[in-house]
Amino acid sequence: MHPALRLLLCGTAALLAAGASVPAPQPAPAEPAAVLFPPDRALQVNPDTPLKITFRDAPVLGREGQIRIYDAADGRLADALDLGIAPGPTAPDRSPGAAYTPVPYEYAPGRPTNADTRPGTPSGAALPTPGAFQRTIIGGFTDAFHFYPVIVRGNTATIYPHHDLLEYGRSYYVEIDPEVFGGVGFEGVAGPDGWRFTTKEAPPSPDSGRLIVSADGTGDFTTVQGAVDRVPEGHPARVVIFIRSGMYEEIVYFRSKAGITFLGEDRDGVVIRYSNSEVFNPHPPNIKTNEVPGTFPSRRAVFAADNCRGIHLVNLTVRNTAYGQAEGLLLNGEENILSRVTVIGSGDALQTNGAAYYTDCRIRGDGDTILGRGPAFFHRCELESGGPFMWIRNTSGNHGNVFVRCAFTALGGRDTVLARNPTNGGKNYPYSEAVLIDCTLSGIDPAGWGEIGGDASNIRYWEHNSRRAADGAPVDTGRRHPASRRLTTEEDGAVITAYRDPAYVLGGWTPRLAPLIVSEPGSATVKPGQTALLRVEAAAVPDPAYQWHKDGRPIRGAVSSSLTIANAAGSDAGVYTATVRNASGWAESRGAVLTIAR
Repeated sequence: MHPALRLLLCGTAALLAAGASVPAPQPAPAEPAAVLFPPDRALQVNPDTPLKITFRDAPVLGREGQIRIYDAADGRLADALDLGIAPGPTAPDRSPGAAYTPVPYEYAPGRPTNADTRPGTPSGAALPTPGAFQRTIIGGFTDAFHFYPVIVRGNTATIYPHHDLLEYGRSYYVEIDPEVFGGVGFEGVAGPDGWRFTTKEAPPSPDSGRLIVSADGTGDFTTVQGAVDRVPEGHPARVVIFIRSGMYEEIVYFRSKAGITFLGEDRDGVVIRYSNSEVFNPHPPNIKTNEVPGTFPSRRAVFAADNCRGIHLVNLTVRNTAYGQAEGLLLNGEENILSRVTVIGSGDALQTNGAAYYTDCRIRGDGDTILGRGPAFFHRCELESGGPFMWIRNTSGNHGNVFVRCAFTALGGRDTVLARNPTNGGKNYPYSEAVLIDCTLSGIDPAGWGEIGGDASNIRYWEHNSRRAADGAPVDTGRRHPASRRLTTEEDGAVITAYRDPAYVLGGWTPRLAPLIVSEPGSATVKPGQTALLRVEAAAVPDPAYQWHKDGRPIRGAVSSSLTIANAAGSDAGVYTATVRNASGWAESRGAVLTIAR
């Protein structure tokens, strides 16, 4: 075997690679000591692909050693990662069952931890990053982010090169110092004949209207960031970024883009996650953030769309595994829509600034779970919080947060409040607005609403028809905060009607999302006399109408998302499809074959 590759591979494959003869009969090849992704000598690799090594046992990540990537054509150093540099000031990773905990470089109060993420910081360049912490540019033109160059989960170590340093149409080889991984007999990878791969000749064009992301490398891109980077500012038509099921451990950040739909293959199966927080990626120094449109946002989110318009997130999960001020999603801009999305974070799990519409979403956090200046309209959403649900910072110029037919559930076994508005650094938000209409509540303190600092005369903490989640009975609002108000149909009918209208809340914008099928009907086989059930699920705003067809012909009365065929007979066999329509467009499901067994 070539001496440059010291990743020990055993058995027949290794003997053949070394040129040794193998006596007959050949023994069964032993399991290799490690599996590489992309495989050695792989072709058509996406340049944004993270590199992975899966060992037989769980490796121990070292605190020294380098990983280097060279251009095979001329030996030029394309990228380098130095494990002697801390990822960033860290909080512990709280992923359920996670085998990996970040190296505990402690945050020291007063230490200028953001000094090395100042504007203009390059993305690592070819040489290892100088300074106290790792950093990489995300989104192409913003301050650098701290990041983990290697993450170990279970037996797999994933290596994250700096963004945008590998190119299309090039061959690369990888060198890894022996100190990088311990506990698995790793002896390193060295030389141009060790671990090589060749990237695709050219990137796909966003003009196709659809880009595919797949964590296994079989799509147009391997990371979500790689795909969104490919959509330029000012692109004239909507682009759908379809994300196949998989775990995407990355920070996603983009700015000043419009007309992009992120569509997940499966809501629970597409997970974009990271351990990020205000400690790990603090605010840029001396820059006002978040509360003024167009300013630079926090960098502590897993997924951040900044100063964007018409961004649609559909059928996926965003999860921040850090504790503290740690958004799952940070949304700044106008006319943005989320449908069937799960957002999980810690404090400030969702930050929403600018007109945004949320429908059929799940949002979970540890307290102040929804932060921002609004306006935001929540429809049929599930909210879970271990502390106050909201800290709303809208001005008199726009509405705050409005919830229609949503469910609020307190976590942690103790009551909490719906919103609070404390004085913060001598400042409060006297026009803070939260309106609940037809919502269910569980674990909410009888006062309902928390601390209000300063003048409360313009605060709108309003409720109408709040009911207990356990039994649907009306909530006893007799002990509510004196600044809050209970709306009644008799006295406030016009106000209630207005707040049910998204356009009223969102400054005149009526949200529109043409149907996107997120769950196709499945083929089935039943015996005569049994019941067949076909179901389709779609994301659409407003809610769509359905029509089922059999062998291309509409079925009278089959106008819901499910189709039940009772007492099936031979004549029911066929191909069934569903058409889903609303005012913005339509979609047709794939055909589901119903077979009647004999």
